[in-house]
Amino acid sequence: MRAAGESGWITLFDGTSLDGWHVSAKTGHSGASGHKTGGKWEIVDGAITGSQDIPGNGGIIITDEKFGDFEVKLEMKNDFGPDSGLFLRSTEDGKAWQAMIDYHADGNLMGIYGEGLGGQPHVRNYNFTDKVTEIVAKNTGEPPVALPVLPEAWPHFWRADQWNELRARIVGNPPHITTWINGVKIMEWQEKEVRHPDTGGIALQVHGGGDHTREFVRYRNVQVKKLDGKSASAAPAAAPSAAPSPSAAPAPSGPGAPGDRASAVAATAEAITAETGVASVAAAAR
Repeated sequence: MRAAGESGWITLFDGTSLDGWHVSAKTGHSGASGHKTGGKWEIVDGAITGSQDIPGNGGIIITDEKFGDFEVKLEMKNDFGPDSGLFLRSTEDGKAWQAMIDYHADGNLMGIYGEGLGGQPHVRNYNFTDKVTEIVAKNTGEPPVALPVLPEAWPHFWRADQWNELRARIVGNPPHITTWINGVKIMEWQEKEVRHPDTGGIALQVHGGGDHTREFVRYRNVQVKKLDGKSASAAPAAAPSAAPSPSAAPAPSGPGAPGDRASAVAATAEAITAETGVASVAAAAR
């Protein structure tokens, strides 16, 4: 783990070593191995790369250190098919507040899910079709954030087969959780009850089931910023992204911002237009 700089961001994975991380086979996703292994995790081309080690057997790779209030960001370039997740305050057996990385048909990125917590909450505002370049606006649960990206803008906002930034913040207990994709706020949730410990590890998952031994999840530039009880309503912790998205719009802020779909979509479309010249997308947002 690299020490925090002036910005307060701490490097959890530097592309060369998995020091500070360990694999857990204690989750329900490691049942195919009799909980002897937790999937296959290695460093490939400077990225944490995970897959099932035998058909149906996954698991998590989790930080040795436990964190309380924090913001975590990383870049992902997963194959479209394996189910993964970014676990916040994870236990060794995988109970956690999950920022979803269900990168497959009918899946979702950065919805919020109670992993091992009775499946609650489960809030999202879109699903993938059977193509990574297509999403449909569809609510699961009662998401407090409207979809901030027009479905027709998705192929320009989400850079398929390239590195994209995911970010999540958790503060307090009951926790307030916020997620972003490429700088745009995707979901937010205020839990009502204390149902999980104040601290836990940061974990990445390879889901069990099926046969995903030849499909891979990839993560790099994993960083954390300890928030030490700062307000959950504060703006995202500022830090330069290792791979800034040309199509990302600023995350909405201020009262009522989570539901202000029109302004968020317009901002996203303007950013897309500036970078790609897709004027029809911007017009559709108006």
